[in-house]
Amino acid sequence: MKKPENVRYENQFYRPHRVNNNTGIYVLFVVTLVLVASTIILAVVTFSKKDDDLSAEKASSQTSSNAVVTNESGEIISSDPSDIIVATPTPLPEVTIEKNQNPVLYPATVKLDAQPAAPYKDYTPSARGASQDVYKGDEKLSGYQRQSEIHMGDPLFYQDVQGILSFRGNNFRNCASWGTVQIDPTKPENEHFHLAWEFKEMQWKSTPLSSSWSWVGAGWTGQPLAVRWDYEIQQLMNMVPEKRTKQNLTEIILASQDGHVYFLDLDDGQKTREPINVGATIKGTPAVDPRGYPMLFVGQGDDNGERGKIGYRIYNLLTGEEMLYQPGLDPRAHRTTWGACDSSPIIDAQSDTLIYPSENGMIYTVKLNTQFNPRSGVLTISPETIAYRYIFDGVSGKQLGIESSMAIYDHYGWCTDNAGNLICLDLNTLQLVWSRRLDDDSDVTPVLEEENGHIYLYTGTEVDWQRQSEGALDYQGAAYTYKIDAMTGESVWDTSQSCYTHNGTSSSDDINGGMLGTPISGKKSMSNLVIFSYCMTKNVSYGNALVAYDKTTGTQVWKYEWNTYSWSSPVDIYDEQGNGYIVVFDSQGQGHLVDGQTGTRIGLIQGLKQGELGNFEASPIVVDDMIVIAQRSPAIYGVKVS
Repeated sequence: MKKPENVRYENQFYRPHRVNNNTGIYVLFVVTLVLVASTIILAVVTFSKKDDDLSAEKASSQTSSNAVVTNESGEIISSDPSDIIVATPTPLPEVTIEKNQNPVLYPATVKLDAQPAAPYKDYTPSARGASQDVYKGDEKLSGYQRQSEIHMGDPLFYQDVQGILSFRGNNFRNCASWGTVQIDPTKPENEHFHLAWEFKEMQWKSTPLSSSWSWVGAGWTGQPLAVRWDYEIQQLMNMVPEKRTKQNLTEIILASQDGHVYFLDLDDGQKTREPINVGATIKGTPAVDPRGYPMLFVGQGDDNGERGKIGYRIYNLLTGEEMLYQPGLDPRAHRTTWGACDSSPIIDAQSDTLIYPSENGMIYTVKLNTQFNPRSGVLTISPETIAYRYIFDGVSGKQLGIESSMAIYDHYGWCTDNAGNLICLDLNTLQLVWSRRLDDDSDVTPVLEEENGHIYLYTGTEVDWQRQSEGALDYQGAAYTYKIDAMTGESVWDTSQSCYTHNGTSSSDDINGGMLGTPISGKKSMSNLVIFSYCMTKNVSYGNALVAYDKTTGTQVWKYEWNTYSWSSPVDIYDEQGNGYIVVFDSQGQGHLVDGQTGTRIGLIQGLKQGELGNFEASPIVVDDMIVIAQRSPAIYGVKVS
């Protein structure tokens, strides 16, 4: 049967045959093109319908809400919120502090923008009849101006290495603790202190002042130091091998009244190296270079070493060798018969300058010209010493002598002397800015405080000069307490607490009451409080009081009292939430833990070991949860607090 023309068989068995011309290809191309075009048209129609539906929904939404979008000035930039693409905010990075910065002092609040001081009229150098001299060697200088100027700012930035490197930690002298603690105030009183270790290799050292007693342990104004060396530097030190290679070693440095400087591991109290033998009693607190350079600055407390060789020294902590000796029996001084250094020195890292007040009444400033290569272990100094002395009308040279440590802000330094003079010194010109005589002898280290861009200081006095009758050895007097405008010398407020004292027939027989411990400037939860410690509040050698005052008004907020006395400085510690507590030790071997906001005692230990109730005359430090405290006996202790 013949197939009709123009008819195609469309069934599953039919397969077109390949032909030799292009007609079939052309037909296939046309068919494919038609199919693609149809698909595109269908997609356009579909999406158009969806857009119409969305427009209708938006219109309905706008009608119901009348929403608009505005900029920060309130101008309308769209009536349709969907027209604005809002990016998801990028989370801000967590604020962290550098490893060399103390969490207790964080955050920084002090700006280095000191205005020239304007002293109160009665406290100017001319009003006090001040005489001042600056020496370079035997040469008196006039119009002195320091070339490498001193400018020290917020204490958070004092150091480049972790630790407590001088008395009360920094240039504001306001912190003897590092890190945070975990305190459970609900625990029984006797569960807050736990003895972790003890070190008992200290010796006895005789004194030329008396045959009835000898020096031992640590005394007032001593305090341990703690430093976590950079590991590279630690490898160069003359430590015992197992300590030199220990990761995260924190080294405790304690200068003893037996004439040695001891070096211990914070964790276990074991020696990290052999002690340095200064050869003479050390009562004050040394200092470590805040740059982490291996240098130790230490003063002598008694002339019981090589006779007549009394002063301060610098030691190389890579080798233990002496780098510098400065004689304290200085013919340039107004007080030429005594040359001890109980003050704790301080070092300005930026200008490479040591500042060291002395009991001869001189203030030594030393441009160290330090050269240190941490790879080769080569450490050298080329010291250039400029010495300063002062005296006032009505004050004799034998009354001078500085046992307090100097507090520093910018280029101003503050300290007190044995004649009760509180001075403010321009460290770049070595000229007095102001001075005032306090109401009694003062060896307390001033503590600085910044408030709203202004600097204030807290200090106080002993009971020493107030004897009414020549025959009375024991008597009651006032321990005066001050908040002072650091730039003018004027009192913001002052107050006092009654204390007793014993003035013996010689200085070695004196038992002073009043304020010998350095005060606490509260931080975090205690930021509104300043806390002072007063000793011998109930009689000679009996009674002590911690008293908290409102920083602004000077009104008493709380008082914590107990029966034994304390020359040791109290220390403030904080948990991670900022709750503050106070640790204080006393003359009968007791440790107290006090709530810093209420003055309530929450912890007590009576003797760190059974039957041992020695005198804690020196001050403690606290590193994280470890207290390091030395007795005036052959004992240093590590005590956990919780």
